[in-house]
Amino acid sequence: MKVPLFDMTRQYEKIKQEVLQTLDGIFSQGHVILGENVTMFEKEIQQYLHCEHAVGVANGSDALLLAVHSLDLKPGDMVITTPYTFFATVSSITRNGALPVFADVTEKYYNIDLDMVEDILTTHPPKDRIKAFIPVHLFGKTLDLKRLEAIKKKYGISIIEDNAQAIGSVWHDGQTAMKFAGTAGDMGTISFFPTKNLGAYGDAGMVVTNDEKLAQRIKKLRVHGAAKRYYHEEIGYNSRIDEVQAAILRIKLKHLDSWIEKRLTIAKNYQKLFQDSGLDEFITYPEYFADRSHVYHQYVITLKGSSDKNHLLRDRLAEYLQEKEIGTSVYYPRSLHMQKCFDYLGCSEGQFPVSERACEKTLALPIFPELTVEEQEYVVKNIKDFFKGI
Repeated sequence: MKVPLFDMTRQYEKIKQEVLQTLDGIFSQGHVILGENVTMFEKEIQQYLHCEHAVGVANGSDALLLAVHSLDLKPGDMVITTPYTFFATVSSITRNGALPVFADVTEKYYNIDLDMVEDILTTHPPKDRIKAFIPVHLFGKTLDLKRLEAIKKKYGISIIEDNAQAIGSVWHDGQTAMKFAGTAGDMGTISFFPTKNLGAYGDAGMVVTNDEKLAQRIKKLRVHGAAKRYYHEEIGYNSRIDEVQAAILRIKLKHLDSWIEKRLTIAKNYQKLFQDSGLDEFITYPEYFADRSHVYHQYVITLKGSSDKNHLLRDRLAEYLQEKEIGTSVYYPRSLHMQKCFDYLGCSEGQFPVSERACEKTLALPIFPELTVEEQEYVVKNIKDFFKGI
């Protein structure tokens, strides 16, 4: 049996005719840049996330870049974020002339440690230079949005939520109140990369906000800094979501909730299969949340034991599963504070131990809405067989 880490083709077969018909309509009209579908998709995302503004951009990396740009940071200003994330989270800070200040992640969910964030905001020597905070809702797990709002209010800093991996995830405040990831800060950024829970058939991204001025600034920045065509008030970017991707995403958005529910079912089944297979001795696996505070963009297991052994063991497990034609991936193999391009920041090995251990001990397993129970059983059986043989 062959089990891919992610399979776009199964999903496409179910929406193929609507996609092709929609694309034919776009090409027949000949309007492919910032057209009606872009406008409608932005409105539909606003309605879905219960936010005031949504601005489509070229990709998730640009969404971060433009969002940080709109804060008008000065050289030497600092932005707190996590070292255990995709590269664009940190490069959006450095490309805007600011300095990242890292806070480690928690052992349980690998989201940024908010206690450590508050400690930095309280004790960091040049704390007056810390102007913003970029938390990441990693792998689809929502951070405590109520606490993010409290941090913003208490310390007076801007917050940009990197929501590339968690669209549709929510935070529950008590029994009734609910807020979507990406809507608690000043801005939220979204990636529609093809593998995301809501993925385009190419690159696309979005910035969401409840601030009218920020929304207008992002709209201007995405078209070379021009509020009016050919009249440039500042130097911006060429970062527009195109009509084709917006149209495809409009089709997919109608299915997002049902696809999330399928991911929850898959996560619950993985949990049962691991428990029934007696693998708790060897691995930890994502906790199952029925309340959509986790949307399982990635299903990442962690190998137990000492990290020096697990680095090799994790790679051996990945190789073993590859031999069995099971797709896996490592998110992420090297923490960002240890990347060569950030040597100038002066970080050292061991400075962020949880992030470093995560890079050595974690492995992402297949998860997508069309994954079958039989495929999950095959994945777990082979993981069990691997540990039997060591």
